This record gives sequence, C-alpha cells and structure tokens, in this order.
Amino acid sequence: MGLGTYDFALAIGGEAGQGIATPGDILARIIVRRGLHLSTYNSYQSIVRGGHIFLTMRISDVEVQNHGDKLDLLICLNQDTMNRHQRLMGPGTRIVYNSDLIKPGTEDNGADLCGLPVSELTDSRNRLVQNTIAMGASASLMGIDFAVLEESLAHRFQRQGQAMVDQNISVAKAGYDYSQEHFKPFEQSPPTGGKPLAVWSGNEALAMGGAAAGVKFYAAYPMSPATGVLHWMAANARNLGIMVRQVEDEIGVANMVLGAGQAGTRSLCATSGGGFALMTEAVGAAAMMEIPCVFIDVQRAGPSTGVPTKTEQGDLWQALGASQGDFERIIVAPTDCLDAFNTMAEVFNLTDKYQCPAIVISDLYISEGRFSVDPDKINMHPKIDRGALITESSDTEGFLRYKDTESGISPRALPGLEGYVHLAATDEHDEDSTLLSDEFTNPHKRRAMVEKRARKFDTILADIAPPVLEGPANADVTLIGWGSTLDIIAEAAAALNAAGTSTNYLQIKWMVPFHGAQIMEILTKAKRTIIVENNFSGQFARYMRSETGFSANGHIRKYDGEPFMPHHIVDGVKAQVSGETDKYIPYQEITV
Repeated sequence: MGLGTYDFALAIGGEAGQGIATPGDILARIIVRRGLHLSTYNSYQSIVRGGHIFLTMRISDVEVQNHGDKLDLLICLNQDTMNRHQRLMGPGTRIVYNSDLIKPGTEDNGADLCGLPVSELTDSRNRLVQNTIAMGASASLMGIDFAVLEESLAHRFQRQGQAMVDQNISVAKAGYDYSQEHFKPFEQSPPTGGKPLAVWSGNEALAMGGAAAGVKFYAAYPMSPATGVLHWMAANARNLGIMVRQVEDEIGVANMVLGAGQAGTRSLCATSGGGFALMTEAVGAAAMMEIPCVFIDVQRAGPSTGVPTKTEQGDLWQALGASQGDFERIIVAPTDCLDAFNTMAEVFNLTDKYQCPAIVISDLYISEGRFSVDPDKINMHPKIDRGALITESSDTEGFLRYKDTESGISPRALPGLEGYVHLAATDEHDEDSTLLSDEFTNPHKRRAMVEKRARKFDTILADIAPPVLEGPANADVTLIGWGSTLDIIAEAAAALNAAGTSTNYLQIKWMVPFHGAQIMEILTKAKRTIIVENNFSGQFARYMRSETGFSANGHIRKYDGEPFMPHHIVDGVKAQVSGETDKYIPYQEITV
C-alpha cells in the first residue's frame, strides 16, 4: 500500500510524438528486473500529435497499484510541461529538462533545476535525442549504475541494429556523466528487491485471463481504452489456438460472440461504453437463448464519445440495464490487474454453469495502467468447469433444451449432436424450444420459462466469495468502494489511521449477483460510512440503496476524467468528519 522503505515517483511530460513511452518502458524494465514494484498512469489526449502527455511512474519496495500523491522527479520534454508542473515540485525534488529549448518559470518552490545543454552534449540532429540524454541524467540522479541502463538500452534497441544501440548508449552516457558532475543525486537510491518481476496492463491481464480460461474465439471492433485486449489476443492467437476477428462494428462483434458461444466455444469480446451500447440487444439474446458468453466494458468518461482517453466509473447502470426485459446476467468489476486475470476464469465457469451472459466492468485506469506482478502468481491453468454441457451423441429423443428443472439449469448440447435437435431463437420458447409467439402465446408456459431462468440464480451467491471488511473492526469511518479504486482507498485508509482517524474499508467486486445480506451485516455496524466512486451521480450508491435500502452518511466523487489519488480520499474524509460537507468533490490542479 505504498508503506515500504522506498517510495519514489517520477513523471515524463511532453506532447504526443515526442517518444514519451520509450524512456518509460526502459526505466520500467530496470525497476522490475531489480525486484521492485511499480505502477504507471499515462494521462494522454486523443490526438496523434501535440497536446499534453504526462506519464507517471511510482516505484516501491512493496506492492503498489496506484500512482500515489507525490512527484520526486519531473522530466520535461517541452516548455508546456515545465509551465504546468514546475510549481508543484517542492524542496528535495528534481526537474530535468533541455536547457537549450526549455526555460524554467519564476514560480520556484524549491525544486532542484537540472538543465541539460543538449546541443553541447551531442551532435545528433534527432529531435528525440533529448529523451535519451534526460534518461541518462535521471538514472544518475536516482543512483542507478550506468551499466544497468546500458543493458536496458541495448535490449530496447537491439532490433534496430548495433549502430542504433551504440548511438543511444553514447548519448545516455553523456547525460549520465553531465548529471554526475553538475547535479546532486537523491539521497536514497532504489534498493534491490526480491526476484525480478513482470509488467502488465489491465487489458493484458483480461486477455491472458480469457486465454487461461479457455477462450477460443475473440471478436472486437477497436475502441479505446479496450483495444489493448484485441492487441494481446491478435499477437498471441496463433500460438494459443484462438480465432480472433476484427469485425466491422460492435453489433457484428456481439452476434459473432453469441454464435461461437452457441457452438460450445468459450467466446469473449471487449469494448468501451459506446460500443457496449450497440451490443446490448445481443446481451438480451444470450439471456433468452441461455448462451454463456462474456462481454468486457472498459469504461471511459462519457456519455457519447465523451473523453475517449480519460477514466470514469460511469457505466454501472448501463450494464445493469443492458437490453430490455427481466433476465439473469452476471456483472463483476475487478479490483486490480491480478484480480482481473483471476476473475476471467471464475466468470467463464459461472456463465457456463448458469448459462447466461456476463459483463466484466473495467476502466481506463487499470486497463491502460501498467503494474508489476510476480509471475508465480499468474496461474495459466485454472480450474475449468463447463457446467451441464452435453458433448457426445446418444439415441435420446425429444431433447428438452430448456427443461424446467428444479435448479432452473437445463443441460445444453453442442449443435449437431445426434439425438439433441433443438432450436435457438430470440423468441420466448417452450421446454423443447418451440416458439411460443407464432400462433398463440400460452401465458402459463411463458410464466414457467421466466421463473425457470430466474431460479438459476437462487443458489449462485454460494459460488461467489462475499466482500470482506479490511482494517480496524470498530473504526470511526468505513470507506465503501467498487472496482478499480481498491488500492487507492486502502492507501488512504492507511494514511488516515496513521493520522489518528480510525478507518476501515469495504470493496465491492460482484455487482450481480449482489451480496446484500452480507454487506448489510457489515455496514449496519459501521459508525460513519462514506462511498467513494469515479462518477457524478453516485451510481453505486444508488444501486446499493435499491438492493438493500442502505444510504451512506457521505460521498466522495470524482468525475473530471482523472483517477483518484489517495490524498483526495483523505481530504474528503477529513472534510466530512469535521462537518464541512457530506459530499466531497476533489479539486484537481489543471496540470494533466
């Protein structure tokens, strides 16, 4: 939770096209190979060139899943970054910049200015050379041996030939040596952690989790911030035996996923809110035909096109209301990358068992963020349960695809099996799949089918772990969150406890089915409850109230497109405990 002995944050700012990702990737590789943890967040705009890009990387000797509250090192690749962020850097911090082109402002809060005369240090005309020089200087300031940086540079540029490798190493060495001679390094250098770690994004975790769960068909129409799932699937499909299709639109995507699911294949797609809006009729079709399939909605700031490159938790009610009518669906919001990976196998097992669609709700913050992970925690061979799936032919006659069983679960057969002829259609049907609405709608049969499908969920809560209260049992404040805010809330709670405000927290992952009784057992004992969520209207607060009747004492909400930082929640709790307000909206400096 960011409570280790080493907690360091750096940021690289510039515009799209200035090569910000490359130094970030190189530094990330150095950190995880050292056995240290990292969390990165990239605040970027939806343009190919220009704008303001701000990549933040937090490094710690303990696991971190958020980019924290502070900056120790700022690397400015253009004047705009200096203008936006210089005033936020305080004593003990460093600002690295190209002194030929970038001039510090007069608003100086005590940061050490580390200007690099790039034209003196290299004769290269490549405009990206300042990135490599700045990387060398930054490594020196952080106390990283140049040999470590050299190895990482060689690895990064090896595919472009030895000449490119040599050039980048030479330029980085010039920045490193200049920094050694002219700038004061940080007092604490990165320690050596345990074994080397891996780095992944939430989208990669979702894709890998799907592959581990046995997905053999993936379809998508590219839509940020979900496109990373498609990229991973396309890159690994041939080796894993997965059919991947980039379809002309999200309507086609959803219907192809249904078709694959009906054929008996575990099928998956991912999109964002706007694309999911087009998929919702297919979600209802999956429910009516009782086809197991999984839809991923990676939320971005909406409605409509909204802010395509910003984060939000604004699609909960869209998922709850996807398609028309009453039907059973599973909705789950993973809390971090590893949880996203593990959730995929769990949710596919549930959809197969209960024969219904599932919606996995992620968001830009964890899906496009990059986080360290211990590879040993990634289980690529989870338990697979296909439910009541008939896979072999028999002499059975009169197969009842939608048999009205006590559990509501009807055995399903792979299409084409001899003896298991049935019809799959979006109309209401009888037990044997005969459509009810052709000539006469039998009201008793219609009612029986609705109740049969509903009965499937009578026991589903027993298959899903309920949320657990974390922190002091009799705390003065209980924070309630859902989905990706877990680590931010946990770190804020730790800070509040350290400052004397006893705080615990309850993070909700499963939206449908909802552990209402267990949640109420916890919250009715709480002294003060505050719900934290990344939207304007308090969508989760409204949903929990509709399910349980529970109303929280206060709220902390953020809807400016940027994720929470721990201090936003700390400040919100303090404001509510002191009686200033019962709904706190963090104010964010206009820097990113």
